[in-house]
Amino acid sequence: MKQVAILGSTGSIGVNALDVISKMPGELSVYGLAAHSNADLLFKQAKKFKPSSVSLFDPDAAGKFSGRLNGSCRYLPSGVEGLVQMASEPEVDIVLTSLVGGVGFAPLLAAIRAGKTIALANKEPMVMAGAQFMKEAERWQAKIIPVDSEPSAIFQCVQNERERRGGKEPFSKIIRRVFLTASGGAFYRRKGSLSRVSVEEALHHPTWKMGKKITLDCATLMNKGFESIEIMNLFGLNYSQIEILIHHQSIIHSAVEFSDGSVLAQMSLPDMRLPIEYAMTYPKRGMRVIKPLNLAEIGSLTFDKPDFRRFPCLSLAAEAAKKGGGLEAVLNAADEIAVDAFTRGKIKFTDIPRLIEKTMKKFKARNSLPSLAEVVEIDQWARQKAEEMLGGL
Repeated sequence: MKQVAILGSTGSIGVNALDVISKMPGELSVYGLAAHSNADLLFKQAKKFKPSSVSLFDPDAAGKFSGRLNGSCRYLPSGVEGLVQMASEPEVDIVLTSLVGGVGFAPLLAAIRAGKTIALANKEPMVMAGAQFMKEAERWQAKIIPVDSEPSAIFQCVQNERERRGGKEPFSKIIRRVFLTASGGAFYRRKGSLSRVSVEEALHHPTWKMGKKITLDCATLMNKGFESIEIMNLFGLNYSQIEILIHHQSIIHSAVEFSDGSVLAQMSLPDMRLPIEYAMTYPKRGMRVIKPLNLAEIGSLTFDKPDFRRFPCLSLAAEAAKKGGGLEAVLNAADEIAVDAFTRGKIKFTDIPRLIEKTMKKFKARNSLPSLAEVVEIDQWARQKAEEMLGGL
């Protein structure tokens, strides 16, 4: 039986993961649960799944939570320390990391260096330093299985071809092109200026039910920019090999074109439980956890090219992907500051890409791939610089 540690258990990915685990009692078991500050939900999860370890990131929430489980499991430290400890526990087979933002950087590195299988739903570290993390994974023989529906789709499409070639050939030798699909978020079909949109409107995603940060990134299409960088790093591709398509139905989660022109797509109803289950049961497929696909009922699937001018976050992500040298970490850090400022009413929706662009222009990209330590420094610099420029928007 595989022992699973879930970093971010009270978020949408974590809740869905626990639902999958509850349906597979003979195959998957919960070893550890870590949450940010939702102590009440974490308590309910711990009572049901009886993990060996729990951790709350927020120290105030952790203080109030301590002792509520009557000594039935260990309380790990709050903050990043607890996440790192849980990610590297010897008993853990799979680390599902569904943390939000750059806070997942250190736990991901810890899981890699502990040689874990990592079910990765926290894309931001892979944006910040994906190439470096993949090198570390190869060095420590860790496996990174993407959980986000689009990278998971690509991973699923290419696996059989890779296995046919002996399982060791680089993905970049197998894939000619990737079709990365996007639902379009809350505003893709909206006419007129987006400068007056509210936080509530931006959080109304037409297809998926997700956390606040990723939903807002979908509204700006930055999430698709992040995924393009993540996919480049996961599969060793160039940005020119990735074509983003707006696909409102969210049925084709992405597709891969091979050398002979054949295209394989992974299709399903939009339900995160499927890629979550696939990552936790890989290399086997588990039981059906989502509704079956009825193509006749859906009727038609449509595709459009994205509007890079109306959604400039896509262009900013493309710039970071092409230039590299640490600019990807600046992109991510500035986005986190900008999205947070928007949710607090400090800036307009259209100021999000403006702040990111201003921060990126202040950074001088390295001539070579930054080390992981340098990426952390770049991240800290970019957060400070973005905060300083908030008042000037």
